[in-house]
Amino acid sequence: MMNVERRSLLKGMALGGLAGAALGSSSLSLANSVLGPSAQPQAASLAIVSAPVAVSAFVQGLRASPAAPQVQVIATGLDLAMLQDLQQRLASGQSQRLIGLVDDASAALIVDLARSAGARVQWLGQHSASAGHSRHRLLSAQASHGCALQLGQQLNRCGHGFELHEQRLHSLAPALQLSAANRSQSGDQWAATLGYALAVLGSTDTGQAPLIASRPSALTGTYVSFSIHV
Repeated sequence: MMNVERRSLLKGMALGGLAGAALGSSSLSLANSVLGPSAQPQAASLAIVSAPVAVSAFVQGLRASPAAPQVQVIATGLDLAMLQDLQQRLASGQSQRLIGLVDDASAALIVDLARSAGARVQWLGQHSASAGHSRHRLLSAQASHGCALQLGQQLNRCGHGFELHEQRLHSLAPALQLSAANRSQSGDQWAATLGYALAVLGSTDTGQAPLIASRPSALTGTYVSFSIHV
């Protein structure tokens, strides 16, 4: 079990941004082909979200996906009990996929636990959102290629202003860069679109996240998304 000192260190690292703890870490092993050439896409089984995300459009978008009935959503601050439960899930030997949208410090802990358990990270994203505009810095393995493009296309379609940069690991394809000016009043559309896209990642689904009406408390700030295959 990760001791208190190590958890405190990781949280401290994350306060400076995930770049130092995960996204910028050359030691993070994202698999080139997470599921293997003959494996079926793995449906998400658990979504871990921070408390503000639990009442946001991220969960609304996830719930609108075909994968929704199979996904358990847990809102957490990643206390010791939750860390123990997560470690047990990662060590269970059961094939599963964990997705989520959490704060930087929680993401550093989750990624470290996943890496220690030998799980494969398919997707990591750092998202910064303000009213009517969002920025997305993404790392993807082969299994999640196409998710970033889907995210960008849907944000552009709904009129949400955004900037998106995706680095594709183990790929000769150039980095994906997309942007668009804001043409909508819905500041939460990025969260709904991301929730839907992560839920169906790796599948052949071509659906779209629901359009989100303007909300008085849109999800703003900096968050980290992930998809981890155990």
